[in-house]
Amino acid sequence: MKALILAAGFGTRLLPYTKTRPKPLFTLAGTTILGITIKRLIQIGCTEIFVNTHHLNGQIEAYIDQAGFSIPVQTIHESRILDTGGAIKNVKTFMGSSDFMVINADIATDIDLESVWQFHLAGNWPVTLVVHDRAEFNRVQVDPQGFVCAFSNQNGLTPNVPENRCLAFTGIQVLSPKIFDYMPEKSVFSSIDLYQSLADQGPLVKAHVVDNHFWEDIGTLAAYERVALCHLALKAFEAPGRRIVLRDIEIRPICGDGSDRKWFRAFWNGKSVVICSHGISTNDNICEIDSFMALGDHLKSRNLPVPGIVARDRFSGLVALEDLGDCHFESMVASKTNGTQRVHSYFQVVDRLIGFSTRGIQGFEPEMAFQTPCYSKDLILEKECGYFAEAFLKGFLNQNPPMELLVPEFNYLADKALDGGVMGLMHRDFQSRNLMVKNHELFFIDFQSARQGPLQYDLASLLIDPYVGLDDGERDEIMDYCITALSSTMAINRASFVSSYRHCCITRNFQILGAFSYLGMVKKKKRFLQYIPLAVSTLKKGITRIDTENVPALNTLVEKLQCGQ
Repeated sequence: MKALILAAGFGTRLLPYTKTRPKPLFTLAGTTILGITIKRLIQIGCTEIFVNTHHLNGQIEAYIDQAGFSIPVQTIHESRILDTGGAIKNVKTFMGSSDFMVINADIATDIDLESVWQFHLAGNWPVTLVVHDRAEFNRVQVDPQGFVCAFSNQNGLTPNVPENRCLAFTGIQVLSPKIFDYMPEKSVFSSIDLYQSLADQGPLVKAHVVDNHFWEDIGTLAAYERVALCHLALKAFEAPGRRIVLRDIEIRPICGDGSDRKWFRAFWNGKSVVICSHGISTNDNICEIDSFMALGDHLKSRNLPVPGIVARDRFSGLVALEDLGDCHFESMVASKTNGTQRVHSYFQVVDRLIGFSTRGIQGFEPEMAFQTPCYSKDLILEKECGYFAEAFLKGFLNQNPPMELLVPEFNYLADKALDGGVMGLMHRDFQSRNLMVKNHELFFIDFQSARQGPLQYDLASLLIDPYVGLDDGERDEIMDYCITALSSTMAINRASFVSSYRHCCITRNFQILGAFSYLGMVKKKKRFLQYIPLAVSTLKKGITRIDTENVPALNTLVEKLQCGQ
């Protein structure tokens, strides 16, 4: 048995990603689409495979050379694209007197290829087309005897005969060597045009109708995402002795928060996993998904409470995680009507935070971090003070802040936030919506921005979190608990700790106001704007708890802010 895989196309509907990677080398659960097809052909006894190439042919050739398949896989480069019919004609000398299978390189399916092959061998026709019912692609007319009699174009210009079925071509076909006798002399032509001419001559193109299967044409980004999600879920659910079929997997979107990432929940047989989509990654530079995976593995290795990564695919940007449910710490705190209970629930979080900081830093490598390996003065000035000035003061309030006065004070704040910091692994977005509660246990999520930094910043993030709104007394009680808990394992200078914490409260508040303004005004996620008044109120109180003589311009600016703005 021999086969031809059609892989020469440009993949224009998948631009810009196909500028640098050919569509057959897109991955599903870490394996290329081309590799999946080749392995399936090998499984049914194929002894030799040919792959036609054109666009970015060097990448496909290199992939095949390095893959080490168990049978010969040979590429046939087309200096100009020969179209589907021309590509088949171009392999005549390689196929000899054998029947052979032809498969499009851009389909993902679990159609039984062995059954397709045997169906063709049992007949006496030159062409078998595998077809199915797919409404948006149904353009192949099949007569009552099961032969293809016409092909409608996208505009439906070929009328359908009432007794005929209108079905869709799956991109899978089996041909006998007799097909070459019907081919035109020209070298560039469509296989569909060829099959139409055969159908006009009589019952020469047989339809093999399939159902109860998974099939997707990976021609668009939306289609690729659907297929990639299903394949990653399949990998996540796999276990010895467990038989899973793609069509039994259900994918549902989950409402995200501030990030541009997309979230999904996959279901199979009463089980579920959560899948995070970071978007396609086309370069070798460290990006967000790399940090997410590296840090997820690292934190799990340190026995810290994070969801386990159960499957991953860097190119598609998908990571499948243990499903922690839908209960955030925010909602758990909201259910606490008793103030003492609420504070005590935060004590548990502080204990976990200390573990995250102290154990998480052990074995941490700077290469794991996305953007910067540590919480530095430059980061504070750009990502927090600068964010506050640009997104909140200018973008949201439409002010023109006195930057010549504020910049020196921002520098002072940054120095004070870092001075006295208890250094460890810093989460950098440690707030109630990034803490999950499952079976009364706390878990950290959204840890991809973790880096070396002061524990006080994460403590500030937790305590001035506008999603909850703790009062000053509660914040101070929780801060005192943190100092006491830390003091049992290390020497803590209370004054230095508190000073760093107070200044981290300011820099974190800057980040909050910048982020909510940007999300609400630029990203049009208006729901975040409702939290700005509370964040402004917290900033007003927070700045009174530091030495305002060193930040007079900022103090004056903050005093004039209106909480209702």
